Amino acid sequence: MAYLDNIRTFVRVYELGNMSSAARDMRISAAVASARISQLEEHLGVRLFQRTTRMLNPTEQGNIFYPGARKILDAVEEAEAEVNAVTLVPRGILHVAAPLGVGRRLIAPQTAAFRAEYPLIKIRLRLSDRKIDLAMEGLDVAFFLGIPEDSSLRIRKIADCQRVLCAAPGYLAERGVPDSIEALRSKHDCLNLRFPGAPEFQWPLQTKDGVKRIEVSGPFECDDGDILTDWALQGHGIIMKPLFEVQEHIAAGRLVPVLPHQPPVPIQMACLYSHRRKQDPKARLFIDFMVARMARTLEETILPA
Repeated sequence: MAYLDNIRTFVRVYELGNMSSAARDMRISAAVASARISQLEEHLGVRLFQRTTRMLNPTEQGNIFYPGARKILDAVEEAEAEVNAVTLVPRGILHVAAPLGVGRRLIAPQTAAFRAEYPLIKIRLRLSDRKIDLAMEGLDVAFFLGIPEDSSLRIRKIADCQRVLCAAPGYLAERGVPDSIEALRSKHDCLNLRFPGAPEFQWPLQTKDGVKRIEVSGPFECDDGDILTDWALQGHGIIMKPLFEVQEHIAAGRLVPVLPHQPPVPIQMACLYSHRRKQDPKARLFIDFMVARMARTLEETILPA
């Protein structure tokens, strides 16, 4: 197992590009991670990384070794999945990722119920609104909103989520209620979800002439969707959000829908998982469990009259 642990550590360091990040991900100390890399280098008789005080880069030998090391771990995980498939009680660690709003409102509230049914499965939930790479980040399942770019993964659609434009009553009292797309674009502050590497953002709105994509701008942008909601609640502008994220605020009157006759195009909610021949039963159980409950919650999410 020591050699396999060394390979696992090498793969995570290679994928994350940082010894400390890999150590945190594996729940070991940076010193242990460094020692494992050194042991692996000694075994292979080559240096796998060039280390400086500020940077860590794979050597040519490291780049050559990585694909084979990744295949070894994939083969071990597939073999473990086959064993678990015939085990009466599924067990092990499941790494799951989701956007902040989805994770906080739809997944996290159900994890206790999942653990009650499958007490030997441990959940490692990572929440972020940035785009993630399932393989590079060592994830088993990733929930997402939108259309994924990686077609090599399996996709399971959950629902089309209704979206809404909304703002605080105080903001609308001061700035006026937009009565057209042009008014929204030219007279109002719009709060955008944006992260490093994201394309220029447009809001797709449904009109009688079809979908129109409009460029909007405002004083604030953030890579955390919940912060955008907070800013909207504070009266800083208009947001476009999935209805399930802001329904409570709308029902309480803290946010008011705008342009209801030209609503945003619904956004797909789905999950991604590895395209392995044998799916890990832990992942299958978790996906089935969450998808059923998430779909039910979204069906019950309606815009207050």
